[in-house]
Amino acid sequence: MPVPAPAPRAHDVVREALAGLPAHRRRTFTLRVERWWPDLVEPLRRLYGAERADELALDLLRRAATAYGQRDVELHELDERRLLEPDWLQSPRMFGYATYADRFAGTLAGVGERLPYLRELGVTYLHLMPLLLPRDGDNDGGYAVADYTRVRPDLGTMEDLRDLATTLRHEGMSLVLDLVLNHVAREHPWAAAARAGDAAHRDYFHVFPDRTLPDAYERTLPEVFPDFAPGNFTWDEDLQGWVWTTFNAWQWDVDWANPAVLAEYAGVVLDLANTGVEVLRLDAIAFMWKRMGTTCQNEPEVHDITQVLRTVTRLACPAVAFKAEAIVAPRDLLAYLGTGTHAGKVSDLAYHNSLMVQVWSMLATGDVRLTAHAIGQLPPAPTTSTWITYARCHDDIGWAIDDADAAAVGLDGWAHRRFLSDWYSGAFPGSPARGLVFQENPVTGDRRISGTAATLTGLETAGRDRAAVEAAVARTVLAHTVVAGFGGIPVVWSGDELAMVDDPAWADEPGHEDDNRWAHRPRLDWERAQGRHDRTTAEGRVFEALAHVARVRASLPHLHASVASQVLPVDDPAVLALLRRHPVGPMLALYNVRGEAAGYASWRVREAGLEDPVDALTGARPQWVDGAVVVPPWGALWLVGADALG
Repeated sequence: MPVPAPAPRAHDVVREALAGLPAHRRRTFTLRVERWWPDLVEPLRRLYGAERADELALDLLRRAATAYGQRDVELHELDERRLLEPDWLQSPRMFGYATYADRFAGTLAGVGERLPYLRELGVTYLHLMPLLLPRDGDNDGGYAVADYTRVRPDLGTMEDLRDLATTLRHEGMSLVLDLVLNHVAREHPWAAAARAGDAAHRDYFHVFPDRTLPDAYERTLPEVFPDFAPGNFTWDEDLQGWVWTTFNAWQWDVDWANPAVLAEYAGVVLDLANTGVEVLRLDAIAFMWKRMGTTCQNEPEVHDITQVLRTVTRLACPAVAFKAEAIVAPRDLLAYLGTGTHAGKVSDLAYHNSLMVQVWSMLATGDVRLTAHAIGQLPPAPTTSTWITYARCHDDIGWAIDDADAAAVGLDGWAHRRFLSDWYSGAFPGSPARGLVFQENPVTGDRRISGTAATLTGLETAGRDRAAVEAAVARTVLAHTVVAGFGGIPVVWSGDELAMVDDPAWADEPGHEDDNRWAHRPRLDWERAQGRHDRTTAEGRVFEALAHVARVRASLPHLHASVASQVLPVDDPAVLALLRRHPVGPMLALYNVRGEAAGYASWRVREAGLEDPVDALTGARPQWVDGAVVVPPWGALWLVGADALG
């Protein structure tokens, strides 16, 4: 049943909340309500039924109007700019960097002082890992949030966060923060109230008096951390019940079937938006809705919830974008970017985990055929959305190789996943990598890998062997060039731009000793950074190469994210060919994943629409030998028409 225009009660809510604002501000908000009211009410009715939904919609409208009225003048201007440029996240100017504030610069104020470094690298999108107040002790790298309204005291205050967001905005950089949606720390005020006997807050969580229902759920639930957090439920003495804990015993899953939970999170979103945050990374979004007999991941209600939160931000702060942290199978991923009734109404960004996995697979095997097939099978993303592409992130690498994709190119999926774990842990003969095995599952044989890009490409084992160093540097640069040329927003993980290897003392910090992912989250070595322009060093060559890639990328309209990368047929297993057909002309990206020069047939280049191409990365015409364009060892070419470079 269609949702009508806003009811008189909705207009009353708006008038009351905005009474003190100038007429043009009130009119702007009213127009937004008229535009997006159905997007708010329809998913609420699906989630909670018409009667509860309509009351909740008015509450959310009141929250949005209040936040709008409190929004800084400069942020209102940003809202207008973003509405005039709705494709801002798709621009090739976007180039990302992700880091922990303390491990990058000590404090939030310190991050602001280090912005010239990020500007040199070409960063326009800065993701600071969890910095809201976590529980004391082990806190899953900050993802066990004890208070959404406070910053970690060692980093600063909410006012420091506001100041940093303002400084970043003036520098042309967008601030990205994590918002954990699936769970809170056991110490969070909601959980503390529940443990103290408050019935309303007990209903914020999934609590069971005995094991009957938990055991029934467990039959189909996977384990996220089988090594140190087996099972999905934890007995709590204070609650006298079993509480749902997907990740760790001290991370309590919230119950989104309770509309009070959604209202609480809407308030959190609006508060963060008014500090100047421009992108919210919706952490663990896939796990939010629980349904018996399923894995409790990717349930359709997740997208209704996201649409509600997205609509609330569109009303109050439309400059804010959502990024779905959904590391799921490709067939499930596109729903997080909006399909069907949710098209254009949920997250603006999602992680392209498959591309990351395939980059490492290509580098290990020297063969692109699996990658070409797997990437070619993915349906195109909605044209209004954008991928986050990356060679590596804060997390481990799980070998998400689909068995059917592997079989299509003559591989056994299980054996290939085992090979990748062996290769990147250094167990495979001849491998230069020295990653660490993370969360080995003896039942499934799953072995994920931790390690910096330089450790995984072989720099750690290269020593003084010049050829080995050059090979590791070339592989590191190639991995990042692939993700920068695919489309979307490429994100560099802190330290990878300086070819930093694993931190040998990762286990020395309290709370880190059981989680080897801290090996690839080193504190940025600012002494090493002094050599970032010295091309005689590995750090200099990698930093300069990535900064150059960012500059070239920003100049190429071909890399606008609304244009998809088309996988071309594989002639030479060493060369991956991706074609982007933009109205200004084609761009043909060629990537050689072996240590010897390779060729790509000239007729293929002409067929792509390029008669006399130029390599945008060098500004020169490519070398041709025997009717083929030469792709250097572990090299990349971004071929475009000569007129595209001006």
